[in-house]
Amino acid sequence: MLGLKLLTDPRWANIAESNLEEILTDHAWCEQKAASNAISLIANNSEHMDLVEELTAIAIEEMQHFQMVIEIIKQRGYTLGRERKDDYVGKLIKFSKKDGSRNTAFIDRLLFAAMIEARSCERFRVLSQNIKDPDLAKFYYDLMVSEANHYTTFLNFARKYTIDVDVDKRWKQWLEFEGELIQSFGTKEAIHG
Repeated sequence: MLGLKLLTDPRWANIAESNLEEILTDHAWCEQKAASNAISLIANNSEHMDLVEELTAIAIEEMQHFQMVIEIIKQRGYTLGRERKDDYVGKLIKFSKKDGSRNTAFIDRLLFAAMIEARSCERFRVLSQNIKDPDLAKFYYDLMVSEANHYTTFLNFARKYTIDVDVDKRWKQWLEFEGELIQSFGTKEAIHG
């Protein structure tokens, strides 16, 4: 469904589970950044009312996820660490097209968001199926479903609002790039790490 070229090795869940405080902190900040990204897309493309409404709902949902992760951190006696640099996201940003028309940059920003949601969805699936903690397994299953909906929302908006971009061709380029990129990740207690 997601079209990802390389799936995460299920053993990554063991790495994540070996340091739950770290993975939960990283996850919390991923949710906050996802909300910020949705807000940024709204601010820069407010002429599309359906996008404004949908991404407002996503931004709120992402902040609710942030709050849920914070609650888990608190319940387990952990501390929310400082925001982490996400090298995976940084490399995706560099792949994004910023030159060309305003529409080209807009469509690539939507595809960037879809890519992150797709990988997050896939990582949450791995956690839900492989983590030994039943409460966290259910939590990550529920989030997996949510991220899949976000992924399709961003991809559908890219297809709807394209003017000068072949979205399917560009999405294949994103998938190819991400398939190469992700080979360098999957070794740390981080959602994308």
